Amino acid sequence: MIRGVVSKSTGSWYKVRTENGTVIDCRLKGKLKLTKTGVTNPIAVGDKVELELEEGQSLNGLISNILDRDNYIIRKSVHKNHQAHILAANIDQLIVIASLTLPRTSLGFIDRLLVSAESYGIPAWVIFNKADLLSEEELEYVDILAEMYSTIGYPSIITSASARLGIKEFQNILEGKTSLLSGHSGVGKSSLVNAIAPGLDLSTREISTFANKGKHTTTYAEMFQLSENTFIVDTPGIKELGLIEMEEDNISNYFPEMRAISSQCKFHNCSHRHEPGCAILKAIDEGKLPLTRYESYLSMVDGDDNRR
Repeated sequence: MIRGVVSKSTGSWYKVRTENGTVIDCRLKGKLKLTKTGVTNPIAVGDKVELELEEGQSLNGLISNILDRDNYIIRKSVHKNHQAHILAANIDQLIVIASLTLPRTSLGFIDRLLVSAESYGIPAWVIFNKADLLSEEELEYVDILAEMYSTIGYPSIITSASARLGIKEFQNILEGKTSLLSGHSGVGKSSLVNAIAPGLDLSTREISTFANKGKHTTTYAEMFQLSENTFIVDTPGIKELGLIEMEEDNISNYFPEMRAISSQCKFHNCSHRHEPGCAILKAIDEGKLPLTRYESYLSMVDGDDNRR
């Protein structure tokens, strides 16, 4: 039995990097196709699998078993109700790539990605890209945002692939880890990766000026090796992120700044919305907690989308 890690998934076939570095094209063995998992992709990039070589083949195989996952980032399926889609599994960290223009990333979207990572104890970074396109006033604002997220516990840096700003810091963040890069289409994920690993030559496109939207350049999730122990998972741009596998009562626990003081609330089952003696509301009133984060919390509890 051969073990490896799924490095690319198209939904019908998979590339698996074996322990000796060989890449094998694989299909699912019949029994795995019949497994009802509640997800649109029973096998995700980053999954550790066991496979058997097809008879007479050295670079074609059948995946016969999926090993237990350490963690994963999951979202509601865009196309199928009541199902989920796994963005990546067994990652060391999540790198949220955001931009304030062309296209604009909402803080609500950033916070949903961070909450998804927090629910599995996955460390996360926030990268504010495309600094070269920002006005002086916008740069001051992004500095405030970066400091806010860093204070909460999500280290943040400001980058520009075209101006080579923050590129070395970005490279250092990735070193020795398996990182999931995620964000809207057009925020510059591929450009940032090309800046530190030009040999990969990831596809990039111009941003459509109509509606200020990015265009999808990544079709399928794929893992790339940057150095001996450094891997990134590049995913298709996400338009919206529907939370799943999360109870409403637990959402506040995935906001580190709220979790740190929620035990001070008067009621143990405080919803942090209107109850007297709520430590969260008091901290908001006193300016000790970011209002934007609290607004994101409310939108998640209410089940709103994240396009604001």
